[in-house]
Amino acid sequence: MAENFPPSRVELGALDKKRTALFLCDIQEKYKDVMHRFPEVVANTKKLVQGCIHMQVPYVVSEQSPAVLGRTVKEIETYEAVAVVSKFKFSMIVPEMEQHLETLCDGSLASVILCGMETHIEIEQTAIDLLSRGIQVHIVADCCTTRSIDDRNLALQRLSQIGCFICTCENVLFKLLESKEHPKFRVVAQLVKRVSQSNALSALF
Repeated sequence: MAENFPPSRVELGALDKKRTALFLCDIQEKYKDVMHRFPEVVANTKKLVQGCIHMQVPYVVSEQSPAVLGRTVKEIETYEAVAVVSKFKFSMIVPEMEQHLETLCDGSLASVILCGMETHIEIEQTAIDLLSRGIQVHIVADCCTTRSIDDRNLALQRLSQIGCFICTCENVLFKLLESKEHPKFRVVAQLVKRVSQSNALSALF
């Protein structure tokens, strides 16, 4: 009879910093005036990126049709990104990004922190592509948006149903820290001192 083993910490939603990467999806200039609570999402994402940089979590950035939709907003730091990938497919998992999946975290990528827009299109399709490759996905809900709050909220419910962990920016940063003994604890504590901007997540409940 097959022996039943308890799930690993990663399977239960923990983040192993050495095996985790951040994926920023299509947070671009032309979306500024059409996305629900765009400034709040950008502010939260900036905090998330800064925290990941301090903890040496690698990150990649995608830009959908940048000649039409513009580049990533200037508030989001991309100069330390492993790659900034232009794409036309909705999912971030295009051939160039496939190559990075093989090399991120020295080839031992286990978890992806995913945020950006739009939740019901690019984020959902990227999550499906990652899950189908055996990679755990943590959706940072207060760093995700769409043009319609209904589409955003229903997408978050579907993403939870297919096995994603639905998180917030602060939740993710503290999961990466694990302990106040982490050498970057004080730096991250300063980042989260100002509470993240509301993204109307209470509408989910």
